[in-house]
Amino acid sequence: MRSIMAPWLEPSSKSWVSQLAGYSLIATATYIYAIHKIASPRTGLGIFLSLIIIRFLGHTWLSFVSEHASNPYLDEVFHVPQAQVYCDGKFGVWDDKITTPPGLYILTILEMRLSGLACSVYSLREFNVKIISYLTIAVIASRAQLGQLRAASNARTSSPYSVDSFWIGINVTLFPVLFFFSGLYYTDVLSTFAVLLAYINHLGRMYSDRPSTASNVRTIFLGLLALSVRQTNIFWVVVYMGGLEVVHIIKTLCPETTAAPAFQTLSEQISFYVRRYSVGDIHDPPLNLAYPIDLVLSAVSIAIAGICNLGTIIRRQIWPHLIVLGAFVGFVVWNGGVVLGDKSNHVATLHLAQMLYIWPLFAFFSAPLFIPSLIDLAIYVLQVITGSTKSDLHSEKPRVSESNPRVTSIPNQSAVLKAFNHIGSSHTVHSLLVLAGALVTTTLIVRYNTIIHPFTLADNRHFMFYIFRYTILRSWWIRYALVPVYIICGWLCWVALQGSPSTTPPAQKRQWILTPFSTKVLALTPPPTSKKSLDVTLAAVDTATIPPSTSTALILLAATISLVTAPLVEPRYFILPWVFWRLLVPTRSAFPWLGSTSLISRHLVPLLETVWFLLINVATMYIFITRPFYWRGPDGEMLDGGNVQRFMW
Repeated sequence: MRSIMAPWLEPSSKSWVSQLAGYSLIATATYIYAIHKIASPRTGLGIFLSLIIIRFLGHTWLSFVSEHASNPYLDEVFHVPQAQVYCDGKFGVWDDKITTPPGLYILTILEMRLSGLACSVYSLREFNVKIISYLTIAVIASRAQLGQLRAASNARTSSPYSVDSFWIGINVTLFPVLFFFSGLYYTDVLSTFAVLLAYINHLGRMYSDRPSTASNVRTIFLGLLALSVRQTNIFWVVVYMGGLEVVHIIKTLCPETTAAPAFQTLSEQISFYVRRYSVGDIHDPPLNLAYPIDLVLSAVSIAIAGICNLGTIIRRQIWPHLIVLGAFVGFVVWNGGVVLGDKSNHVATLHLAQMLYIWPLFAFFSAPLFIPSLIDLAIYVLQVITGSTKSDLHSEKPRVSESNPRVTSIPNQSAVLKAFNHIGSSHTVHSLLVLAGALVTTTLIVRYNTIIHPFTLADNRHFMFYIFRYTILRSWWIRYALVPVYIICGWLCWVALQGSPSTTPPAQKRQWILTPFSTKVLALTPPPTSKKSLDVTLAAVDTATIPPSTSTALILLAATISLVTAPLVEPRYFILPWVFWRLLVPTRSAFPWLGSTSLISRHLVPLLETVWFLLINVATMYIFITRPFYWRGPDGEMLDGGNVQRFMW
């Protein structure tokens, strides 16, 4: 019991009374701020409870770490001394073994100065406990704003926060790879928090056609802040958020709709749609309405619109992101590379297999989220076996093709155009091509681009050492046997992102769908212009169940591709891709036939996710604490100075 209460009884250089008072003041200030900004006592109470829950769990984990591993461990051997050097005011001293910028140390020292704490190992680790509790609030705010944006663009509600946003906030914070490092002095927690702060600012920019000067300044400041903690955050604060803002500006162009004429040749049809895309009339359906061909059309239409409106996009919204990008490029030129130190062991390498490993990792940690999709699959298989064409349990999934019927035969239409439209509207062919392409591409990557970093082979303290040892390093055939596993896990992640088959916000149901493979151009549905119409729109559908747009999924994938530059495979590298993927995953009922109001159906999945994360956390923490070991040479001699080794992510 004493070990659990250690942070309250032995809080470094401060008494437990002042420590508890400090936490209470922070929580109370957060509560008052929430009520003031959101005008909702329930929202303030939810934020207050979420902060307290994570703060308590974080301090409990920290107490165990401090009791059993009081000295700096693994990468802390570099981070802790560097922070303590800064504490002494020696800002010109730098350890060349450290690869990331000094943002973590500088912010820690500022917090130490404000709180009056000494830079002990405990205090430095406690900094991450505080940050991860604030990270919970950042996730809650991100999820709430994201749901509101999906429901009705360019509009706000008085209180977009819901049980879903609070629950997702806690679950994301409990993500095992992230929460584990809240008890150690690593960069991962602060890096994630800094990026989410930039994301919250980004979501606020999506409510207007032209962000304010203050918003632009915040974009630059928060972008640089994220980069000061970890260089690879450039892919999230510029590529991901900047890419989303590009699409946002394109959509604000809102050109007048034009009916598609009767095309006689392929060149006429292509020219018409290129013109429509060039003025901002892009193809970007909700993800649950998209087939593979829609992903291609969405990417092509956005590329055309972006090139044709580049000046407007840069002038109105993107220039702050370009300043952040310019600062990053300047750093790379000055530093002679992305890595700050120890460049020999962190050389950028084309490692495409990273885009294979990510899906089993997502599938393992997010297994509860796939329950609705697996139930859908089981129902479909049952329908095939029984010969049924309709399900009594829930309706079939609507598709773009239902609101965009295939092109009918037109007199004197060229054979080439007919063949083009037929192939373009054959979704079965597209699915088979995607599957075949995935199998071939994955097999080629496994054959020619499987890279095993020396650290992976040498360091048996990390779980990844054992995963590789008992899979791809065990036998050559296991590498190829994992090909379908990668594809199935990727499919599960994609289906989870699509959400419920029938959930589409009324304001977006027929919005931004402009495909050549249809008989007409659908009119753009303008966003609600009044508070009353907005309330009706939001009341029509639960914002937590709305899927992201196709462009959002594509830009997320583009940002995630940043992983292919890392030769070393570490679960920590997948934290931000998972966090943003999880933020976008719509909430689904586990048993749709019970109805949307059923508490069991609605809350079973997030509850199972919470339990699953807690079990993984307890298991990995237990192994870290209770299974220490020593490195010994062939002759039994103690290696690494006789230091204790522990298993971790």
